[in-house]
Amino acid sequence: MNDLFSFADAPSPEKRIQALRELLHHHNELYYQQALPEISDAEYDKLYRELEDLEAKHPQFHDPASPTQRVGGKPLDFFQQVRHLAPMLSIDDVFELKDAPVAEKELIDFYARLQKNLSRNNVAVTIEPKIDGVAVTLVYRNGKLDYAATRGDGTTGDDVTQNVRTIRNIPSVLRSTEIPSLLEVRGEIFMPNEAFAAMNAERDEAGLPTFANPRNATAGTLKQLDPKIVAARPLAFLAHGLGAYEGPELATENDFHALLDTLHIPRNQPLYHARNLEETLAAVAKINHGRHELAYATDGAVVKVLDRADRETLGFTSRAPRWAAAYKFLPEQKETRLLAITVQVGRTGVLTPVAELQPILISGSTVARATLHNQEEISKKDIRIGSTVLIEKAGEIIPAVVKVTRQADDSEPFSLFDHVNGKCPSCHGPVSQEEGFVAWRCTNFQCPAQAVTRITHFASRKALDIPSLGESVAEALVREDLCRSPLDLFALTLDQLGPLNLGSEEEPRRFGEKNAQKIIDGLQAARRKPLHRWIYALGIRQIGESAAKELARLHRNFSELAHSPILLELRSDTRSDAKKKNPTLAPYAITGDVATVAADSIIDFFYSSTGKDLLEKLTNHGLDPTSENYLPIPAAVDLSQQPLAGKTFVITGTLSAPRDEFKAQIEALGGKVSGSVSSNTSYLLCGEAGGSKRDKATELGVPIIDETQFSALLP
Repeated sequence: MNDLFSFADAPSPEKRIQALRELLHHHNELYYQQALPEISDAEYDKLYRELEDLEAKHPQFHDPASPTQRVGGKPLDFFQQVRHLAPMLSIDDVFELKDAPVAEKELIDFYARLQKNLSRNNVAVTIEPKIDGVAVTLVYRNGKLDYAATRGDGTTGDDVTQNVRTIRNIPSVLRSTEIPSLLEVRGEIFMPNEAFAAMNAERDEAGLPTFANPRNATAGTLKQLDPKIVAARPLAFLAHGLGAYEGPELATENDFHALLDTLHIPRNQPLYHARNLEETLAAVAKINHGRHELAYATDGAVVKVLDRADRETLGFTSRAPRWAAAYKFLPEQKETRLLAITVQVGRTGVLTPVAELQPILISGSTVARATLHNQEEISKKDIRIGSTVLIEKAGEIIPAVVKVTRQADDSEPFSLFDHVNGKCPSCHGPVSQEEGFVAWRCTNFQCPAQAVTRITHFASRKALDIPSLGESVAEALVREDLCRSPLDLFALTLDQLGPLNLGSEEEPRRFGEKNAQKIIDGLQAARRKPLHRWIYALGIRQIGESAAKELARLHRNFSELAHSPILLELRSDTRSDAKKKNPTLAPYAITGDVATVAADSIIDFFYSSTGKDLLEKLTNHGLDPTSENYLPIPAAVDLSQQPLAGKTFVITGTLSAPRDEFKAQIEALGGKVSGSVSSNTSYLLCGEAGGSKRDKATELGVPIIDETQFSALLP
């Protein structure tokens, strides 16, 4: 294998292709699994290109396990479902308790149950970090990756083989003298912290939206139907569990890990061993202390019984093994001083107070700012400038002020209104607080701070989906006075966008013609987007996606919406009054999808100077988006005949398609989608995981359905 050209005299294309594949598999293993490369990148590329050329000339020898398939194949239309060979169960969580003397009471209780059920004082266990990733299973048959799947509902998951083949540290072919005929490896796909940060920096520089955290980025990437997108993102895999298996006996967890090492399948590390409770607690504490040094995000430690015979004795519940537990760490908390409170202005004019903190290292990164949400939150916690506050990262990601631990001697209660002198910090226009709302809001539609967030929202994926137009680009456009509102985008030229400086005068950062062209092309595509996407894109208060779709159902185009008699009927009327005035509108007044508050917001917007300016610019740019779901009033009101009429759904977990697609299906058939589970919920549509919503549904007795069961409800 060390001779690069040992197969150079292969007598046929088929043999040469096979030889090159073997050679590249060998060098991939050295590079990605063992970090011991034997050849240079240039030498590797030469072999790779030769294989690519031969495979292109001889497609009859195609093999999905070929190293050339790492770049991704053709996009899929949808994910196929695959039934797991063995149930893919979750692990029960045990939590740190803030008031426990040693903060490990639930873990102590778990170990006590092991002692009781196995009838002995000391139970050998392993302890490893809990990876905050996406659970998958890899099935190898006779040494070749057969398929990969997500957990799904534990019985059935999505076949994500094409995407998984692009992940460089997952071997497509196992290399060993003794390979099991069947090996199902469970593990986590994740984004390493440094790679995630680098990817976000690149996306920001290109004007693309950044990801909130590595877990969300990983889940969203695995749901992509185009494997080329997956191949371009820095995913990695670590194994931690065994599913179906046919091979030499694996008596303990140590035997399983030794097998993984032999087959060069990357596994979760560090792995600690404990023989009793004291050693178990010490190992958990060690992981907690060093978790921010790991390459991936972790929020706990997984404790497993070492011996597989003991595992069989302990057995399983309906959803989890009794021989394992995931010990969840409390967020790290530290004290620091609140130096100042600044105020940001959001897309709809809401003023958000932000704590400016004495920088402090917490959960592996330096925190200098934390949102304070609103005046009510500040008053409830009595947060004052100069106070000493306790900070934590909610979900290990978002900095939050937990409480005040010490007030400064000369501190005074904080008033947001007084702090900004009753004026917007961006445009110096008036601010007001509506009755029944906690937020203070800038009432000037021409506010520059709102312009940035309005433009960013206008270009977002759920709105008009204009690529390369992220926050940094929007800020530069407003700063250079190229845009004061979203519709100003349609007047931009390539010559204006290309040289746009996204940095500062001292450190300029040019946007570039390639990214500029993406925006121009995206704006042309936006002209053809349906009315409901445009309504949502404008960011009108009280008008979310559902309301935008209902408005588009009731109006043919923008011109009709701007002078809508339907909304005038609903404006400032009670639901019963609206029903009396115009019975044909009763279903809309009753559902509340386009109810009084929303009607007021739409009418106020179009009667404002901003709304009038919008209509004028639409005309100037030749834009009048039309509805794709318009129904005349007589047909539109007969929603009771739809198959899902009267049904309320909540959607959670990782599904085979974006949640918006399921939401659209439900709403098109007369159903509603809510964001939280309650006693009024008809069904919880649950994909992989589900978290607190699944627990709430179980508690309330709400039916939990998977995608197959959901499909059965459809006509």
